[in-house]
Amino acid sequence: MDSYGFKRRAKVLAMSSEFAIRVRNVGKSFHIYDKPQHRLRQMLGATKRQLYREFWAVRDVSLDVRKGETIGIVGCNGSGKSTLLQVICGTLAPTEGQVETKGRLAALLELGAGFNPEFSGRENVSMNAAILGLTRAETDAKFDEIAEFADIGDFMDQPVKTYSSGMYVRLAFAVQACIDPDILVVDEALAVGDERFQRKCFARMEKLKGNGTSILFVSHSAQNILDWCDRAILMHKGEAIYSDSPVNTIQAYQKLIYAPPDQQVEALAQLKSFRVATTELKSVEATAESTKGSEPHSPSDLAVAFFDPSLIPETTVTYPTQGAEITEIVIQDVAGKRVNVLVRGNEYIFVVKGKFLEDCRSVHFGIHIRQPSGVGVTGQRYPGLNQSIEQVSQDTLFEVSFRFKMSLSAGGYFVGGGVWSDFEPVCLHRVIDMTMLKVSPVKNDQAFGYFDASNGQSKLQLYPGSC
Repeated sequence: MDSYGFKRRAKVLAMSSEFAIRVRNVGKSFHIYDKPQHRLRQMLGATKRQLYREFWAVRDVSLDVRKGETIGIVGCNGSGKSTLLQVICGTLAPTEGQVETKGRLAALLELGAGFNPEFSGRENVSMNAAILGLTRAETDAKFDEIAEFADIGDFMDQPVKTYSSGMYVRLAFAVQACIDPDILVVDEALAVGDERFQRKCFARMEKLKGNGTSILFVSHSAQNILDWCDRAILMHKGEAIYSDSPVNTIQAYQKLIYAPPDQQVEALAQLKSFRVATTELKSVEATAESTKGSEPHSPSDLAVAFFDPSLIPETTVTYPTQGAEITEIVIQDVAGKRVNVLVRGNEYIFVVKGKFLEDCRSVHFGIHIRQPSGVGVTGQRYPGLNQSIEQVSQDTLFEVSFRFKMSLSAGGYFVGGGVWSDFEPVCLHRVIDMTMLKVSPVKNDQAFGYFDASNGQSKLQLYPGSC
């Protein structure tokens, strides 16, 4: 996080300690019926037996959100994040516990939630604004701003059932964000929008935050949590098992979900032993110290590189072989141990292995790392720019080693590579998304941005072999 991020956090901590949201021992259970007729018999009182099983989507969760604070919630699918937000917003009633909110609450939950598909966008704006407590005069005063932000043109007067998913989220976010709420709750819905609109939404959230809006933010993007949140909570199977700074919480999350199966129980036990009670609030001084990496309840010792055999890409694309073939891309630590769950800040060696099927000239190699969205975030070439291997004989095996200081943001990435020539055919072979990796953050990592691969080194080994 940049220096602005630290100033922003200090500003939040210096604000009033008044709470915008208070959640105490909240639980939400659902009744699971094995057969549809069991539900009907239970509802009609036709039997005294309990025909359902209780499923607790959320259990014994307590948290406080201060005015002007941004809290991130992370966890696997099914961990209870969305259910918790719905309870806080009032769209679900808690089975147990209490929720208290102060001020106007706006929520962007399920895509299109709160919209009548038969109404036009304009009519849905009026209806949602009224639900949020705006008068007709206030809605009219805000309408032009909402329409400009949504930027859906003439579709504003068309039924929303004709909208694309992107148009849904544009209008929904515009309504919620442009009414200047005291509390804004966002549940991953922004992932539907395009990159330009996402940037627009985050800029608006930054403005709301500066004006004192409290934000409760669920995201599967580790970078969004690190960039935007003052604190983060990790949920697992309905429980809030860990709460701390965004860096430490993301680190705990990554370790938990990518631990090998035989280490899952141990990893969960370790996290719970580090648990910071969400009902306890650190003082301004204590939290300021936490930004320096001195948190007393940090699971930093959990950040260890290892190999997870379940990380298998499902999006591999292999180009035709035209003189060469890449057979494998492996990742090693500096000791030569194979890994694919990496620790941010450490150095790793990416080895591209293969063979030449024909005599080739003016050859060079490349490797790239891509985000799940397909955006390339970094890469290396061997030899350097405008350089090449003059001649390579048929049946020669190759291993090209690319050394990276792993400064990518925490999250998942895909690795591919290619063998190229300055002559036709230019692409001797290329493989996209051949290997998958995960990056874990580390304690005291205060880097800002997505990556820094400026310290990379490369090496090539050629030796006789056969096809």
